[in-house]
Amino acid sequence: MCGRFSLTTELHKLEERFFIENIQSLDYEISYNVAPAQQVLSLVEGSTFGKKRAGFLQWGLIPSWSKDKRIGSKMINARAETLQEKVSFRNLLERRRCLIIADSFYEWKLVEGKKQPVRFVMKNGEPFAFAGLWDRWNKGEEEIVSCTVITTIPNSLVDKVHNRMPAILKKEHESMWIEQKQKDLSQLASLLTPFDENLMESYLVSSEINSPKNNYSSCIEPL
Repeated sequence: MCGRFSLTTELHKLEERFFIENIQSLDYEISYNVAPAQQVLSLVEGSTFGKKRAGFLQWGLIPSWSKDKRIGSKMINARAETLQEKVSFRNLLERRRCLIIADSFYEWKLVEGKKQPVRFVMKNGEPFAFAGLWDRWNKGEEEIVSCTVITTIPNSLVDKVHNRMPAILKKEHESMWIEQKQKDLSQLASLLTPFDENLMESYLVSSEINSPKNNYSSCIEPL
């Protein structure tokens, strides 16, 4: 499961890293503690070759066919292994894939009888992209565009803390994931593998991260 992450990278660095074409139109704020039901920065294929278009999606997928938007709270993650088995996910895998941008994610481990949050980051400090799916839900005049983070089996670093991890895409696979012309589901599924643990590191952080109300720099400082 991936239930919390951060995005503290400055906007101009995100533009350089992900080749975002509409950077000037974004109302962007950094967040040390991104939680379900919040708006998350996401990317889809841009209108210019090699570029990506950015926007904000509500975290917690509400499928277009759902009668109740509250289902989103139960669909913050989708398992990579079963995407092609479930009709709702298979259809989105074919046509509505996105990148969800982060620079860390959190999991919890048991330390002296208490659950202690652990922050996972890249050793080089760069932001990265979760593989995601999105959909558009309408009821009357209300519209919600939402997303889910795909998870996979953990690498050896995350496995010490949790039995799942977000599917982080390799940099060279990010554009392939969101290309509209890409319809080979087997090839897409092959991208959803555990990220290289040798490129990552982790450390304990304050239990302040447990509450989404806490969103400040001390949340990411090592204990």
